[in-house]
Amino acid sequence: MSYDFILLLPELLLISLALVIVLLGLLVSDRSKNLLGYLSAGGLLASIVFILAIKGEGSFFYDAFVVDPLSQIFKLIFAVVSLLAVIASITYFKGNRNQDEYYALLLLATVGMMVVASANDLVALFVGFELASMATYVLAGFEKRNPASLEAALKYFVIGSLSSALMLFGMSLVYGITGYTSIPGIIEFFVTNPQAATGALNIVAMLFLLAGFAFKMALVPFHMWAPDTYEGSPTVVSALLAAGSKKMGFVAAFKVLVLALVAMRADVQLAFAVLAVVTMTYGNIVAISQRSIKRMLAYSSIAQAGYISLAFVAITPEISQMAIGGGILLALGHALMKGGAFIAVAVVGYMVLSDNRNAKNTDDLEHFAGLGKRAPITAFAMLVFLLALAGIPPSAGFIGKFVIFYSITVEAVIQASGWLLFIVIVAILNSALSIYYYARVIRYMYVLPPGEGRGRIKEPTPYVVAIVLALIGTIGIGVYPEPFVQMAMDAAKVLGV
Repeated sequence: MSYDFILLLPELLLISLALVIVLLGLLVSDRSKNLLGYLSAGGLLASIVFILAIKGEGSFFYDAFVVDPLSQIFKLIFAVVSLLAVIASITYFKGNRNQDEYYALLLLATVGMMVVASANDLVALFVGFELASMATYVLAGFEKRNPASLEAALKYFVIGSLSSALMLFGMSLVYGITGYTSIPGIIEFFVTNPQAATGALNIVAMLFLLAGFAFKMALVPFHMWAPDTYEGSPTVVSALLAAGSKKMGFVAAFKVLVLALVAMRADVQLAFAVLAVVTMTYGNIVAISQRSIKRMLAYSSIAQAGYISLAFVAITPEISQMAIGGGILLALGHALMKGGAFIAVAVVGYMVLSDNRNAKNTDDLEHFAGLGKRAPITAFAMLVFLLALAGIPPSAGFIGKFVIFYSITVEAVIQASGWLLFIVIVAILNSALSIYYYARVIRYMYVLPPGEGRGRIKEPTPYVVAIVLALIGTIGIGVYPEPFVQMAMDAAKVLGV
């Protein structure tokens, strides 16, 4: 057990910064609170540097909290998404007198996500989930005078509470069966008592855990909160939820369902195969009919969760490592693509309100008409994000999907399994289907003319900075994937699959 607390610098920095921002909020004037956004961005940037610089591994608090390649890559995802959201928020919440509360909550939500990434114990895992969830419930309803925002927060809170209850009940059953909350302890119990893994009580425990994690990941049929929450929340918060907090469910599933329930892996494989196919198909089909870009991106995000879930389908040890590495790589790429896309939607909303302060439905598809002429940087970035989400090379979306699809194909050949090959074909067809509704947005941006009286507008610098950073990451992973693929594979090795 190591106690080198320099490994915890990212978390300690963000917790300290959140407390400092709360204190500064009491001391500075409302006009000066916009500076808190720059302070938050600086803290998140420093935490990213620490995450990339930390090379060692260690465990803390009786091994309940670990720092390893798996935790570090997900911490990087959470910190990068939060940085993008904070930079965009500098413009989005400019002049809001509650900015200190907003930035403090966002930083604490990020810490909660990081705790989930490093949790090596079911109790620590649950605490991390709740810390992030409580903060994001408030962030979703931060526009208190907007009924849609309050509705989004209420739905998110109710469904989130239900998922937490399901997950906690599953954890309590696992503890009752094994006598451990430590994930390594649970693994050891199942290794020495394989008959317990096939017991009825353990199957029930797995189902409750699977349902709880599926809510967090927005897998069908546990997805119902995502479209309304993403649509009603402030757009920059939607970016945080879709690109960041959803990944908590995946890292928890990697830790618990792949490791702690290792003896039931075949059942997990079948369950995730069904969930993945239904999720990606449903998300893409429903996205076609959406005129709200935020709802379209929400259903697209549901479909992307289906693709990432394919990482759980491979069970051959060597192939499983590749599949999980591909899932982690796609999660990283999705964070950049989806975060950037939501911030681009925020720019369009800013433009619509600049034309008409009383405008409603600022994310409607018609507002994207002529965006290539009105806001060329935002339009080009949105073009790249949409093509990347569809899996068009060279992009982060293509690399992640390629690794996952390839690994499942190899698994199908090894097992001589027709149904695994069928899943790969369904996934590829779904990617092709998604091009339709992404192309529709591109058509509006570059083919249709702007509405009457809508001229070119200056894109706010913070928005541009956030979008360009996401754009560089999306293209960079596609053009030079080797270091990112290696990071993902190193993270998958931690699981011992």
